[in-house]
Amino acid sequence: MPPSHPGHSSKIGHRAVASTLGCALGALALAGCGGTGQGTGPSPRPTPSSPNPASFSGMPPSALASAAASAIASAHASASAAESSAAARASEFEASVDAEVARAGAAAERELKNVKGRGNALSEVGMTGLPRHQTSGLLAALVTITNKTSHKASYAVQIDFKDSAGKVVETRFVGAENLSPGQKEQPIAFSRQPTEARLTPHLAKAQRY
Repeated sequence: MPPSHPGHSSKIGHRAVASTLGCALGALALAGCGGTGQGTGPSPRPTPSSPNPASFSGMPPSALASAAASAIASAHASASAAESSAAARASEFEASVDAEVARAGAAAERELKNVKGRGNALSEVGMTGLPRHQTSGLLAALVTITNKTSHKASYAVQIDFKDSAGKVVETRFVGAENLSPGQKEQPIAFSRQPTEARLTPHLAKAQRY
């Protein structure tokens, strides 16, 4: 029989310790630890405090909470969109019609600041209300400006939106520039008040310059 060597005994001891630790750790998942690597004891069953996840149906609580949060956020976003201001919608619609109309309106407002009375061009300006389904629900008036003179001219027009008591709630300005004799332009005056407001547009001033 070959003599025993200290190094050989040490290796055997290390393997025995490792094997013992392996069995101890494996016992957490298996009933026993055999030499063949297969457990001989029964498989552990879920305890009453730890129900078997396989018996669950639908989404786990964390997923349900996430889905609920997503639904709430979506509802809030929809509500915010539905409650967007009339001013924002007016700006978008106005820009889609013609950005030049907005610029001409600003020029008309500047021109009318120094005009006394109702101006010199009331007979050259007409006004018609627009159906709300064509203006995203906004109150709007189509202003028709016609140069009835024999020379080129520009026009500044002020539209007042009044309530049922005749009080001016909002004032808007539109204009037309460098119209040739007989030429016509039709800018749109938008109210930026809430859509439920009951207002009527009135021609307040019209100045030719």
